[in-house]
Amino acid sequence: MASRTEIGVVYGAAIVQGLALVTFPAASSIFTSPDGFGFDSTRYGTMFVPQVVLAILASALAPKLARRLSLRRVLLAGFASNIVSMALLALSALLLRAPDLAFGILLLATAALGFGFGATVMALNTYSEAFFPAAVDRAVLVLNALLGVGTALAPVLVAAVLALGAWWLLPVAVACVFVLIFVIAAREPLRGESAAGPAAAIGWTALPRRFWLYAASVCVYGMLETLNGNWAILYLTSERGVSARGAAFALAAFWVMVTLGRVAIAITSRLMPARLIYAALPIALFLTFQIASHVHGQSSGIIAFGLAGLACSAFLPLSISFGGKEYPELSALMAGGLIAFYQLGYGVAAFGIGPLHGPVGLALATIFAAGSLVAVPLVLIAYFIIRRRS
Repeated sequence: MASRTEIGVVYGAAIVQGLALVTFPAASSIFTSPDGFGFDSTRYGTMFVPQVVLAILASALAPKLARRLSLRRVLLAGFASNIVSMALLALSALLLRAPDLAFGILLLATAALGFGFGATVMALNTYSEAFFPAAVDRAVLVLNALLGVGTALAPVLVAAVLALGAWWLLPVAVACVFVLIFVIAAREPLRGESAAGPAAAIGWTALPRRFWLYAASVCVYGMLETLNGNWAILYLTSERGVSARGAAFALAAFWVMVTLGRVAIAITSRLMPARLIYAALPIALFLTFQIASHVHGQSSGIIAFGLAGLACSAFLPLSISFGGKEYPELSALMAGGLIAFYQLGYGVAAFGIGPLHGPVGLALATIFAAGSLVAVPLVLIAYFIIRRRS
């Protein structure tokens, strides 16, 4: 049985990991402003490519590394990589007048974040399932709700440090907290075997067919979440005349509602079947992209992205918990593989929107409206997933 300290490490790390993940997109006004680094939308999108590549590699390889080295060591490696990422982001503040050099440093920072996120989140999801085998759905939802707490805090904290004129304080603070968690975790045994026992080695080609259905769902979901999470601030400031501070509050509303939605669904899962919620969320996403594409100011932006956050809330954690319960002997592999495909979707939206908006010339409002089209296949995939579970 896990100790309180072990549980605290896992669930506390989720908050800090969420904070680290959203620090980069929350600071998009710094990266794209002429008073900051002055990156155009294409370069801003390119900045996330190393993050996606390393996150996919880490998520895909972490289960194998966990079998060979231990899940605990994978988690500690993820923490260390996050510390490096935040340190590099803070150091880039010294290079505001050398944007090309800063861009190289930021690519290294996002690469380290990608590895840290992929390894850490895979391990955290596996631990949450192992610590609470009798309530897997709720355990994973709570973990991801706490991840959402961190993502919700990032835009607010970025706005606060911007007001102080020292945006680099945030990555410094995040790095320090990660160091503290690393030290505590290094002293704990952190055993994370699932109820089904240790997973046997299995190749990607030998995975169950339904794994690919789950993989497709989280990949498409990753595109939709990232369109909101990475491009909301740029959309509101450049096309809707919202201040950087107001846009940060809209992004915060998105992540706050992601978090509150996960908490609410975890609480009500006994009253309403999780599979029905799972099927309803893609339909809600279809509607919220139409709302977001028609906002005209700060208040409507906050409302629109808050609704989008609610529509996103539980889809990813439910996908992970459904897959883990369906194949308990592959829980670590399912968690790692699904995080990898989620990151693939993240990469498509994080990088792909830049060329569409820049060289191609599509307005971000048009791109947000097109998000509804991307949500359509997610509706169908979710239906096929819950049909089997029912």
